[in-house]
Amino acid sequence: MSDQGSMLAQPLRPPSVGRAVLYVGLFVLGAVVGAAGSLVQSGWFPGGLLLALAGEAGLCLGGAWGTGSRAGAVAPAGGWMLAVILLTASRPEGDFLFGAGTGSYLFLLGGMATAVICATLGRGRQPGGDAVRLGK
Repeated sequence: MSDQGSMLAQPLRPPSVGRAVLYVGLFVLGAVVGAAGSLVQSGWFPGGLLLALAGEAGLCLGGAWGTGSRAGAVAPAGGWMLAVILLTASRPEGDFLFGAGTGSYLFLLGGMATAVICATLGRGRQPGGDAVRLGK
């Protein structure tokens, strides 16, 4: 057996500076993907919507696999959500980016569902070694 104990029982350690910069970069990329997706989804309706959601899914899953943690999927999802929510607000001049069509609602709800799915599929904290397997 391992001397470390359960991974859940250990105190949380703050991320290193390099990892924190990586998460901030993923957050910014998520905001860029959200802004680009909001423009593409209405321009080419059926294909643009699928392209925008696939871009978000690729970024979230790539972030999770690249960092080896679920936080790698949550950071770009947070940036995506912030950008999309800021873009849904109307301006004082009356300008707006999202119309009241079905595609806009599918983009908003589908993007949130994609973020949750990607964060769920992302790898969680797993202890390593043979001592953590049952029967060893």
